[in-house]
Amino acid sequence: MLDIDGFRFVVVGAGFYGAVIAHRIATELGEPVLVLDRRHHIGGNCHSEVNGLTGVEVHTYGTHIFHTSDRAVWDFLRRFTEFSNYRHRVFARHGEAVYTMPINLMTISRLYGRWLTPDQARALIAEEAAAAVAGEPANFEEKARSLIGDRLYRAFIRGYTAKQWGTDPKLLPASIIARLPVRFNYSDFYFADLFEGMPVDGYDAIFKRMLDHPKIRVALGVDFQPAMTRGRDALTIYSGPIDRWFDYGRGHLGWRTLDFEHEVLHTGDHQGCSVLNFVDEDAPFTRIHEYRHLHPEREARHAPDRTIISREFSRAARIGDEPYYPVATPDDQRMLAEYIELAKAEANVLFGGRLGTYRYMDMHHVIASALGAFERVVAPWARDGEPIAGQVDR
Repeated sequence: MLDIDGFRFVVVGAGFYGAVIAHRIATELGEPVLVLDRRHHIGGNCHSEVNGLTGVEVHTYGTHIFHTSDRAVWDFLRRFTEFSNYRHRVFARHGEAVYTMPINLMTISRLYGRWLTPDQARALIAEEAAAAVAGEPANFEEKARSLIGDRLYRAFIRGYTAKQWGTDPKLLPASIIARLPVRFNYSDFYFADLFEGMPVDGYDAIFKRMLDHPKIRVALGVDFQPAMTRGRDALTIYSGPIDRWFDYGRGHLGWRTLDFEHEVLHTGDHQGCSVLNFVDEDAPFTRIHEYRHLHPEREARHAPDRTIISREFSRAARIGDEPYYPVATPDDQRMLAEYIELAKAEANVLFGGRLGTYRYMDMHHVIASALGAFERVVAPWARDGEPIAGQVDR
């Protein structure tokens, strides 16, 4: 039986949101804090571990590249790790050819089979986009074609989107996309942030260092229930699914989930890059991850004749699945608004992180959100000791 008595702070979820706040509670407030997670590892979806057959660090829930332009976030995380100089590049297989992503001048010139200057490429895409859709776009497909034209859309967007969302793009709302990035130069680095790299000792090392404090107790394999802290003189920082807290009383929020098919191959290099997208619909998976390419500086530690890959498949999430991407239909948004109202009636609960707020967030967004919530909510509550209404950290 888990004893939570004696803890004024209970953090649910040992991903970045929970770990950052727990670390600040212990180090800045000097208070004991209990961290719970239903999984049997820390790190949430950033969890990684070394595969014994290959010596390669595998990202259990898909490739995670750290990048940010927020210096405060970068400086904070560097307390727990150094970063390599890795710069992420993504490639896409269309037909029997491979292209660089996001769409750039090399991608466009290769698809159209001729050399194009930046101005020529801009004019070509603008002309095709103008001709693709008449009037206001009515769905995802029309919106995408109005942005980049028919040829680029059919080559790189249509098939991948159909697999990612499990439906014909014509049935998706136009509101899903505001823009599609197209670069009219040869830059093929995937991110354009000021800071980027891979943690030199891996993601799990970050979480172990962040949570390694005498004031922090971590309990794994615990299926948290709201009744465990409701009514107690404690502040609960909850980064699980917001609808689960309320026992799905207003309905189940829609999520997409990912399945990973891991395989050890008898070769030193399967695809020559860390991530290869398969954009055509006839490929059942969306991409293949080959993790050894994330850490070229570790090559001496990797098996020379074996590698490990993960094929990624997207589908609708069911109860018990790991949620990845919020679907956010109008019905989902209605349910979310109702859950946010219910949250206000909960005393001393902070809902945060990707699951607690029902929004997609990159790692650096989660860290920034956690740092802000500590200053705005957690520290004042510790100082004043007065009950507060539940808050959703949006």
